[in-house]
Amino acid sequence: EVMKQNMQIGAGGGSQGVVQTFKMIVAQKESNAFMSSMLGGLYRGYGITLMREVPFAFIQFPMYERMKVHWSAHRGEEVTSVQAALCGSISGGIAAAFTTPLDVIKTRLMIGKDKDGKFYKSAMDVGKRVAKEEGWRTFFSGVEPRVMWISIGGFVFFGAYEEYRSLSMTAFGYR
Repeated sequence: EVMKQNMQIGAGGGSQGVVQTFKMIVAQKESNAFMSSMLGGLYRGYGITLMREVPFAFIQFPMYERMKVHWSAHRGEEVTSVQAALCGSISGGIAAAFTTPLDVIKTRLMIGKDKDGKFYKSAMDVGKRVAKEEGWRTFFSGVEPRVMWISIGGFVFFGAYEEYRSLSMTAFGYR
């Protein structure tokens, strides 16, 4: 993720290749990232990534299951794979919207420095500086494309999962 983001913003001036970007990131020893003395900034943002994914999952999965239960009760039968995919899409989109501030902090921390080149020290530092210098609305930067892509991904993932689950249950004699 750190590699991708640095390549996307052209960190280090201009478009660099994978090897050059890797070398630049590993050379960032001032980072407070995991094992930065050996790996530089390669794992910068790892902790905040976990802090984003856990709440995301705590929102998405229970909501997904609850939506399936309600839809099944309303229909009087188990939801189809396509209906489950829709539940996954909606629950993923809602989870994405709620966790966008954590995603903004994660992205800023992984890039490592602000637009003026000043390095971020921690997730808390990112949060304080963004709130003070750019305002609270900045925490929702990119919410629309994030919700869109995660909704599409949720539809595909949960639809494929439920279809495979259904086929497996039938194939192994559980239905």
